[in-house]
Amino acid sequence: MIARAKGRFIRVAPRKAQLAADLIRGKHADEALSMLRFTPKSAAATVERVLKSAIANAEQRDDVNVDNLYVSKATVDGGPMLKRFRPAPHGRAVRIRKRSCHITIELDEKER
Repeated sequence: MIARAKGRFIRVAPRKAQLAADLIRGKHADEALSMLRFTPKSAAATVERVLKSAIANAEQRDDVNVDNLYVSKATVDGGPMLKRFRPAPHGRAVRIRKRSCHITIELDEKER
């Protein structure tokens, strides 16, 4: 692992963010950025932000060639839920769960 970035407590459902993370796993960093930029999923912008942060973290090291970076690990874990109530018919209340997630992206270096 050359560099890692974590986005924590992000207000996107983990299942939606997982779709974007699955797209970039194993891809080169520049290819992954372009894939996320043109993906019409709502969580793609958030995953792109975390990926850019991981690339910036890798640039801080002197022994790393940024052109050879690839996404070695991209995980999405569930975070805490905000629990709200919404009125329902016959005087009942229905629980609404507003989910959040933690996105972790790790980059490694390999030759193209």
